[in-house]
Amino acid sequence: MATIRSIAVFCGASMGNKGVYRHAAEDLGKEMVSRGIRLVYGAGSVGLMGVVAHTVHDRGGEVLGVIPEPLAPREVAGEQIGDTIIVGTMHERKATMARHADAFLAMPGGYGTLDELFEAITWGQVGIHRKPIGIFNVNGYFDPLLQWVDAAVKEGFIRPILRQLFIVNDDPSLLLERMAQQQPPLGLLKWPEDGEANG
Repeated sequence: MATIRSIAVFCGASMGNKGVYRHAAEDLGKEMVSRGIRLVYGAGSVGLMGVVAHTVHDRGGEVLGVIPEPLAPREVAGEQIGDTIIVGTMHERKATMARHADAFLAMPGGYGTLDELFEAITWGQVGIHRKPIGIFNVNGYFDPLLQWVDAAVKEGFIRPILRQLFIVNDDPSLLLERMAQQQPPLGLLKWPEDGEANG
């Protein structure tokens, strides 16, 4: 059983077109605070990531934002919430978030969210980390993506065991519980203990 003290949350810098996404972000933030879990996120106060951060911070939880310098100006990212680490590049941002997190969680978002989610999954696949990965499937948002993953398994491009690298739920409480119980499969390769995403 994993000890999860902090989670890197990947989600949209936009709100989406439906109120259900904002409510889900608030619910996730509340659940994290109730479990004493620190939020690690992409920094700023815009979109769903801002909602999660405000919810955690306003309820007394810990928040760590990581943002590349070009995205740091207030007019781009909004106000900074909690502690903030400014890095040079997007690559540094993802590596820094990974170092400070015991697990990864994605909720609805766009290109950036999928980039972060699949990098975490890929790192798990090749054995850079064995941290839990969760997908908060709000309003069935990830259903088409999950159908693609299952098709890739069926067509022989993803090993069936590696389908277990992440878990999916539409309830934040159940998702966090299952992440704490998750035992991710071993990755394909052995990496040095000081690999940049190890933890």
